Amino acid sequence: MVNDQSHDNQQKLDELKARIEASGVTPDLAAGATQLVFGEGNPDAELLFIGEAPGKNEDLRGEPFVGAAGKFLNEMLASIGLERIDIYITNIVKYRPPNNRDPLPEEKKAFLPYLQEQLEIIKPKIVVTLGRHSGGCFLPELRISQDHGKPKRIRVKRYELRNKSESEQQSGGTMELVILPLYHPAAALYNGGMRETLMEDFMQIPAILEKLKEA
Repeated sequence: MVNDQSHDNQQKLDELKARIEASGVTPDLAAGATQLVFGEGNPDAELLFIGEAPGKNEDLRGEPFVGAAGKFLNEMLASIGLERIDIYITNIVKYRPPNNRDPLPEEKKAFLPYLQEQLEIIKPKIVVTLGRHSGGCFLPELRISQDHGKPKRIRVKRYELRNKSESEQQSGGTMELVILPLYHPAAALYNGGMRETLMEDFMQIPAILEKLKEA
């Protein structure tokens, strides 16, 4: 059954990826990028990680988190007995912004319905947001320095695209998510204190997951 579910989810994710590529979303970003960086991992994952946007390495390889920050993420996963194949990982914005600048509010908004659809397909128990851009998409009042490592159960408005037009987004009900905001691994690479904090927050994940399963 798990294999059937994973296969079914993967098929839906492949279809979603093709729809994004055909939709013309953020044409300026798409024109400057090598390719769409959609996401990868277990299509039936309990843990789904969301970064902000692809960088240079990700853009070239078409995979999220493959640079130094990705290596650190792999280390943190190993510390709780997991590998990349156990989780799913993606970004809010799926084309690389020029010169690795921060994604713009309108770019994040344009990709939000597609990100929500990814979440709907995979149905993770915990959505781990990496960095303030990712966390702020779900928790507008987020203060990462205070809120990191604290899981929050939220209900968000579900947006749908009509006629594949970004300007015609409208509400399609709500979805409930458990969000765990963490610092971005890239921010912790050269900051020993933040690195330690991120590792400590990461170590809580198995206990949070267990608690959710018991609820």
